[in-house]
Amino acid sequence: MLVVMNANATEAEIAGVVRVTEALGLRAHTMPGATRTAIGITGNKGAISLQHFENLPGVAEAIRVSKPYKLITLDLKQDRTIVDIGGSKIGNGSLAMIAGPCA
Repeated sequence: MLVVMNANATEAEIAGVVRVTEALGLRAHTMPGATRTAIGITGNKGAISLQHFENLPGVAEAIRVSKPYKLITLDLKQDRTIVDIGGSKIGNGSLAMIAGPCA
């Protein structure tokens, strides 16, 4: 599940969503963005009721995410990850050829 906070949500409101998440036995992954904060929720074995989160102060919307790999999907984080290794960038759209010993 993804909980998107209002642009003017306070730290206390964000902490409130995290508290409710943890009280349900789930894990909250706070992801601050340029204009608003999103909170990815993982650890559920089945569907979570959106109503646990939709009416909390500061929440803009709660969205079900039924795709696998919730922590790496672009649904949660719109910016691409670019890793800089010794001046070589991986993930910026150019081809990266990586080789090493296979023994």
